This record gives sequence, structure tokens and C-alpha cells, in this order.
Amino acid sequence: MKTNRFYTYTAALIIGLSACNKQLNTAPSDAVSEDILFKNVANLSTISEGTWASMMDDFYGGTYSNPGFKTIALTSDAMADDVALITTKYGFPTAYRFTQMNDKTQSRVTAIWGQLYKIINNSNIVIANVDKVEGDSTAKKVLKGQVLALRAHTYLTIASFYQFSYLKDSLAKTAPIYTVPTTAATVGNPKASLKEIYELIFSDLLQAKVLLTNYDRPAKYKINADVVNGLLARAYLNTGRWAQAAAAADEAQRDYPLMIPSEYSKGFNDVNNSEWIWGHPEIPSQSDGSYSFNFLDVSSSSSYYYSFMADPLFGELFEGEDIRKTLFSWDGSAAAREGYLQYKKFKFKADQTADLVLMRSSEAILIKAEGYARAGNLTEGINALNQLRTARGAKTFEPTGATQDDLIKEILIERRKELWGEGFGLSDIIRNQLPVVRKPYVDANGNDIKVTVVTPDGTTKQVAAKYHTALKFSDGTNFGANSPYYIFVIPQGEEQNNPNLYK
Repeated sequence: MKTNRFYTYTAALIIGLSACNKQLNTAPSDAVSEDILFKNVANLSTISEGTWASMMDDFYGGTYSNPGFKTIALTSDAMADDVALITTKYGFPTAYRFTQMNDKTQSRVTAIWGQLYKIINNSNIVIANVDKVEGDSTAKKVLKGQVLALRAHTYLTIASFYQFSYLKDSLAKTAPIYTVPTTAATVGNPKASLKEIYELIFSDLLQAKVLLTNYDRPAKYKINADVVNGLLARAYLNTGRWAQAAAAADEAQRDYPLMIPSEYSKGFNDVNNSEWIWGHPEIPSQSDGSYSFNFLDVSSSSSYYYSFMADPLFGELFEGEDIRKTLFSWDGSAAAREGYLQYKKFKFKADQTADLVLMRSSEAILIKAEGYARAGNLTEGINALNQLRTARGAKTFEPTGATQDDLIKEILIERRKELWGEGFGLSDIIRNQLPVVRKPYVDANGNDIKVTVVTPDGTTKQVAAKYHTALKFSDGTNFGANSPYYIFVIPQGEEQNNPNLYK
């Protein structure tokens, strides 16, 4: 069966070992037999390790514009409110203009879909075999818990981008579910509903939480109970289980203190940051995932594309002594960049690598704040919001006279401010059934606002501030809530090769 969805056993074994064959001093990865891989838990774990390495450090679809799993985060933020993309730069202009992710013939649509289901199928292979192989029972338990959590994380990504909000219609058909290994001969499954996908997500995560209790991980890319709690918090928030979201988020962030202000400006590139709950370390010899910084890093001279500039109206959300406010500056370094607003949150390390953040305690605190607020516990919601604002040096939220709606609005704004560039832009718009909001940066008379930039020779001059170039959908209609333009489509190849998809 020709398809982009399934990952054959042979291919799975290749991906499982390609990045990890140092652990098995044996034949080349594409020649390793199933008998060897399924012999013991150590060998089986190479599939999990290789899947993770491929997920984070392979260019999806073989193009530099898809740097591993961060491709989805970049696409999400390019399609949202607060990135004023330089559209002459390589990578994300079609996503930004809403002409890509709704087109089932586009290569990025195919690449993302294919990689998500490769991760799922490799996870299913490990889950199907882990209880059968030889080896230490604790090691088997940990491996199973991690792979269950990774499968849940992958389905959570699908649920977040391939359908509207769960709270809009939990029965909306979304994407197929697979819980056992597939091969090229497997007949495809029909789309499952959001409700069915989330049932699997919760089942996987709750099992994983038990299996990973007391597991002391050796590195932050390994999934432990804290990561599982963070994923549960996201899933509970998506499905409107407010108290459970707050409780899971509270558990997730307990051992990850918010960074001190001076740490905030160091580039968001170090997995050892105190508030990173989950992240992927990069090294020069295996650093394709770092390529995402070529889009996000807009201040390093070595950054190739530096296209993710900030919307000036987003910059105006920051006030007072907020450490994040200090990261903004008007770009005057080159003609093509003059007048764009740099947000210097992301910076390459000196060796041109950058660790990749996947979950932070600040996000968990914001989930806790939103969960409490939506559940009607305004006091705890305000406390959580102000915990983060105080750590950033921002003005605290004043509770006097504040309503539940006021608080929720402030929390959602704070999510935009804190999580910019980390991939929550579009998924939050979908989750909250909001429209994309992009406005021109003009004065009361409709004239472009002038800003001061510093040129390469050190002089200053006044130029018109640059702002969004895509202010409507590609067909000329205005942005609106629950637009089909926001939803990632299923690729044409999947439609052609899965006869059951729409049954």
C-alpha cells in the first residue's frame, strides 16, 4: 500500500537505530534483524531513542524549511497574531499568508503528517513488544511509560492543529487512530473524533504517569512524571477540565523555579535553564533541530533567515520594568530589515547550536492560572498570574473590581507575551475559538508610525515601522474565529491511499 501515513517495520528499525547504533555494536542499522531488536529492553530502547532523534533533528521532507519537530511550532506562530514575518525570506511566507496549510498538495502538509504518524507507529512497535522482551522490569516500565507519553504527545499535537476546538465540537472527525504497528499492507483507519483521540491521550498519559513515578531521568529530553503532568495539563485545558488542568500544571512545575531576570536575555538556548521541564539538547555533530533558530534569531549575524520579527502592537503589550521589554529593538542593520521590530528572545550559542525548549514551568503556571480562573477561583488564578509577572518584573494584575472575563483576558495576553516563538500562537487561537488579529501600525490619521533605527555605521535615522503584510486571508476576506484556514489539512496522498479515511 503506497502511503505517507504508515511506517513499515523495516523503516522503523532503520530510524530506531540510525542515531543510536553506538549502543549496539553490530551490523549497520539497515541490516539489523527484528530478532536482535526485540531480544531485550536495551535493544528495543534504540527504536525509542532513534525515533526521538529523528523527530527533533531530521529535516522533515528533506528541506531546510522543516527543521524537525520545531517546524510545527514555527508554522503555528507564523500563522498567528504576533509574528510580523519578513516575507522575502525563505521558509514560512506561505504559512504566514494562509496559502499553505489548507492546501493538501503542499509538501510541508505531507511532511508534517508523515512524521507525526511515523512517531506514532514507532511508538506502537515499542509498546507492542516491551512487555515481551528480556530485561530489567524497571527499565521496561520506564521505556513503556516514556513511549506511551510520546504517543500521547503526538496525538495531542494532531488534536491541536487538525480540527477546531474540542469545546466547539468534541465529536468532530479529525484524524485516524492507530494503537498497533502498521505495515505498508495495512488498510487505513477512518478519521476518529476529537473525543476518541483525547480518550486515548488521557489513557496513555495516566498509564505513563504511574509507570514513571519515582523515575529519576538522566537528561531533560527524557520524559518523566513532570513532563507527563505538563502534557496532562495541556490536554485538560484543551478539553475544558479546568480544575484538573490547574492541578496537573501545579504538579508539573514544582521542581522548576522560574529563571531570574538576567537569565531571560541569554537566548533561550540552554536546556539547563532552571524552568525548562522538557527540552532537547543539541550538539554540533547532531544539531539539525537548531536550524529553527535561523528563523527565530533576529540579532545574530550568523542567522541565515531572521524572518520572525515581532508585530509592533505586540511589543506595546509590555510595560514597566518587564525584563522581556528590554529584548525589543527597531532593526536598522540592513535595508531589507529597516523598521522591523526585533524580539531578541532566541539566540544561537557560539557554536551555532541551540537547545530546543518543549515545556517550561512558566507555561505550567499560566495553565494553572487559566484553569483556576475558568473554574471560578479568581484568587488562585490571580496569584498564579502574578507569580509569573513578578518574576518578569512586570506590573501585577490588580484584583480590585476584576471580573472572571477580565482575568482570563489578561492570562491569554500573558501567554502570548511569555510563550512567543514557542509554538502556541495558532493552537491557542484554535483552542479559544478566536480570530487572528493583525492590524496596521499607524497613527490616528492612518499614517505609518516613524521609529528611530541605528544603522551599521552607528548613525540614527527615522524610518516607517514595518508591520504585518498579511492583514486578511489569501482570498481577501477578513480574519474570523473558527476559520478553516487555521486547520492543517490532511495531505492528498493520505486521501488517495486510505479508502476508509472519510467513512
